[in-house]
Amino acid sequence: MDMISELIGAVRIGHADGRLIQRSGAWGMRYPAFVGSGFHIVVRGGGWLITADGPAVELEAGHVVLTPSGAEHGLSHAPCSLSDLPLGVMGAEPPLAGTADVELVCGAYRLDHGSLGRHLTGLPDVIPMAPDHERHPEMWSLIGLLGADVSGAEPGGPASRRALLDLVLVHVLRRWLEQNRAVGGPETADPVINAVLREIHEHPQRPWTVQRLSRTAGLSRSAFTRRFTTLVGRPPMAYLTDVRLEHAGRLLRETRSPLATIASEIGYSTEFAFATAFRRAYGISPGRFRHRSPDVSGCDIAGTSGP
Repeated sequence: MDMISELIGAVRIGHADGRLIQRSGAWGMRYPAFVGSGFHIVVRGGGWLITADGPAVELEAGHVVLTPSGAEHGLSHAPCSLSDLPLGVMGAEPPLAGTADVELVCGAYRLDHGSLGRHLTGLPDVIPMAPDHERHPEMWSLIGLLGADVSGAEPGGPASRRALLDLVLVHVLRRWLEQNRAVGGPETADPVINAVLREIHEHPQRPWTVQRLSRTAGLSRSAFTRRFTTLVGRPPMAYLTDVRLEHAGRLLRETRSPLATIASEIGYSTEFAFATAFRRAYGISPGRFRHRSPDVSGCDIAGTSGP
């Protein structure tokens, strides 16, 4: 199982937003928790990452702050308390006259419906990173492309923004995993349960039952259910439903396949059964989910608050 592909797939059903932040003098902003994943990249200057329960972390040009599951955090010109920072202003801002002291590019996938998979919520709340840009110069190229994309209003912006967010997130996660290979991911410490997880993710359309999954694990039904739930944090069929509907969300956003085809591809016998499960999980019908206009007005890393 490819952990990074799983992580990116889990957030791609959200709205792709991006924004350029320029500040001079004394500055600071607080970003409340939201459902989704986001990042800030320091392009010029520096500042401090502020969290509720940890020391301030100094940031320099090239540093990245990743919030895998949208945890509350803040950015400031100097160390301070998170509660002292004003809410970040959402939406586009006019460029500063002259050269700003600090410039950041930010991006986020925000989920209005549903919830994040356990792969993302299992990662640290806030991850500050200092990627080795000499070893991986492609990161600077991606940052430059994303900065140019969010600074203008060229045709095709929503499509290019989504692709650039994916690439930036992939590269940031790769660099972090190089240093933290034992942390997070869809795998568990149990190879038996890992084999079941691999089957679920690679073949979600199969007519799985707890009995069939337990046979894959080579365990009795009751022993398998206890072991799976303890290690994964969700009962087997609930986890299977999450995987199927995450995949359905991506298909709805990225393809024009009929709903009946998507239902079959993810393991539902009828379009009605699929629509019922999707509405229960996401609070919206598959058709409305597909046809909603994406919100690309700004980098709403603070969720729904702010203009």
